[in-house]
Amino acid sequence: MNKIQVFEHSFLPIDSKFTQTHFVALSKLNELHNDKYFDLRHNGIKFKQYVGVIQVAGLTIEILPKIDNDGKSINTWQKALIEMLRVTKKLKVQKVGEANVSRQKIHLLDLYFEWFLGEVQTLIHQGLIKQYYKETSNVKALKGKLEFAGHISKNLVHKERFYTTHQIYDKDHLVHQILFKALEIVEKCSKGSYLYSKCKTVQLDFPDVKTISVTEATFSKIPKNRKTAPYETALAISKFIILNFAPNISSGSENMLALLFDMNSLWEEYILARLKQNTKNIIVEGQRSTLFWNGISIRPDIVMKNGDITYIIDTKWKNIDCSNPSTNDLRQMYVYNEYWKSTKAMLLYPSNTTDFSPFIPFQNHHVHEYRVDNKQKFKQHECCLGKISIFKSNKECLNDEIGDEIIAKFI
Repeated sequence: MNKIQVFEHSFLPIDSKFTQTHFVALSKLNELHNDKYFDLRHNGIKFKQYVGVIQVAGLTIEILPKIDNDGKSINTWQKALIEMLRVTKKLKVQKVGEANVSRQKIHLLDLYFEWFLGEVQTLIHQGLIKQYYKETSNVKALKGKLEFAGHISKNLVHKERFYTTHQIYDKDHLVHQILFKALEIVEKCSKGSYLYSKCKTVQLDFPDVKTISVTEATFSKIPKNRKTAPYETALAISKFIILNFAPNISSGSENMLALLFDMNSLWEEYILARLKQNTKNIIVEGQRSTLFWNGISIRPDIVMKNGDITYIIDTKWKNIDCSNPSTNDLRQMYVYNEYWKSTKAMLLYPSNTTDFSPFIPFQNHHVHEYRVDNKQKFKQHECCLGKISIFKSNKECLNDEIGDEIIAKFI
């Protein structure tokens, strides 16, 4: 299977690898999602802020994040993306740069498939559960409820049979049918890779179950109880795989799987996760809403509490090295400070180097009251522009102390 690695916001032209067939398939996928993933150009596509992996017609396209002019290699950014997904619990790997990630031809899709297959193997070894479910069919002994109309129409000749609705207790139930559906997709998408044989082994160990059509509504029917609790991770990955699988989207025999993440959301979740790892005993919360006007609410990305003092952080995944923050962003921070009675707010951007501007007061005469050690104090609220590198100094691995570095600017 061919593989192409590109960066977000880059242009991918039609050529010998990325053919017209791939272009048509991706354009239909984009149309299904209201053109949010990329822009169609003459003889190619221009990616937006979505990163991840797309597999179609024998081609794997891996879309990676990047900070402009950072000088880092494409492999460094691949490892960075995998680590960000790991930290935000969107992917389970031991550690970037070790085990499977160290393989030269590994890509994001392989990691998700291997995670899923590993979870299913664990469930098989632990023992797959049985559940009760209802079935309507012909049986040789009367059990359950006799479906009289169906019995008359189906058993005029076979008097020894009964057409009933009855309960069955076995492994052919909704939970296993969903997992089996995801296994089928993994089998189709892993042909030619090292995971194909592993997938076939798991399928052989898996019980025979009915093939069903799975939609988003199907997952809401899954019973949640003590017996299904061990299945939660496998079902979550199944949902991710099944709902992003687009069969026959190219109007041909090829299938497509697209696992894409909005880099703006991933950056916010990554910073939130790192801040929660802080060693300063700062309370960190994400996405706290409050009513603003006429039923409309406002919600900063991150709210931090240091005793009675509140701080606000809003994350922006864009390069701001050569420009000032927008007026709208600054207005937004002003409102957040007002509503959360915050003394300091920060607009946080990725950059090649770490650089925090001084906190500058907003130009007004309003002050906030807050308390330190039960003493009443007043302070005009301020805003800071934060540019931070996600990498360790002079290294190509992510900085796991980034949360403490950000908090140190506030306290």
